Amino acid sequence: MHQQTLRHPVEFSGIGLHTGEHATVRILPAPANKGIVFRRVDLDNFELLADVGSVARVSYATTLMSRGVWISTVEHLLSALYGIGIDNAYIELDNFEVPILDGSALPYTEAIARVGVVTQRAPRRYIRITKPFVLEEGEKTLGIYPSDIFSIQYAIDFPHPLIGKQSVEVQLTGSNYATSIAPARTFGFYHDVEKLQAGGLIRGGSLENAIVLTETGIVNDTSLRFADEFVRHKTLDLLGDFALIGQPVLGSLIANRAGHALHTRFVAELLESTSHWIIASTAEVVSSAR
Repeated sequence: MHQQTLRHPVEFSGIGLHTGEHATVRILPAPANKGIVFRRVDLDNFELLADVGSVARVSYATTLMSRGVWISTVEHLLSALYGIGIDNAYIELDNFEVPILDGSALPYTEAIARVGVVTQRAPRRYIRITKPFVLEEGEKTLGIYPSDIFSIQYAIDFPHPLIGKQSVEVQLTGSNYATSIAPARTFGFYHDVEKLQAGGLIRGGSLENAIVLTETGIVNDTSLRFADEFVRHKTLDLLGDFALIGQPVLGSLIANRAGHALHTRFVAELLESTSHWIIASTAEVVSSAR
């Protein structure tokens, strides 16, 4: 259980979901113990560590900021890297917003699978949950509990015939993430489109990068990738925000109707609550699993 990075760079181009502007993003190998580092190549390679301390906005997307430099809609890309176990990478971006691609994390996981992953010499260090930690905001809850593995349970409830009450539970391994979570696309409601666009959001949204719901069905010609694609995408988003913890975690994460604001608040407060976790070495994790 050593740290991992990509074997070769991968590159993607497309439009930002909210800005509608074109952007190119390259994911490159990085040395051990570097973490996930964004570079704005249009701003003299300004670097920003993917860290919860850099979270600036959480309205309909997660946006990072440092010294006045913004990087927006990072959650799908970070989810992909965290979900398949990439510890170290440089992410080069030539605009403000990461391109939305098809609205899922699948393009990232497929591209990385093609180029391969390199195991690095440095062992991983894990955040091992030792005591339950729970946050509540009205009907929204998010908690993590001690476990020898990393797993997620997520539940949602929308008053829509295609959604309703949905829940999913998954043990997070690279293969489970790639097949069960990565393909799930972002979604939104047709009746919200005009209001969101008037507020400067989803200017790049289309049927090519989102599931658009009417009152009774979907506008898209294509079928859902999963019957419960909606809760799987919420799980994808949660993982992208949880990646801002900066290390692999051993614990059982349970969410109910959460969202970006609660996700990122949870990560920040969990890191501050040092009585609820310890740092465990790879050797300690292997020993406890026997």
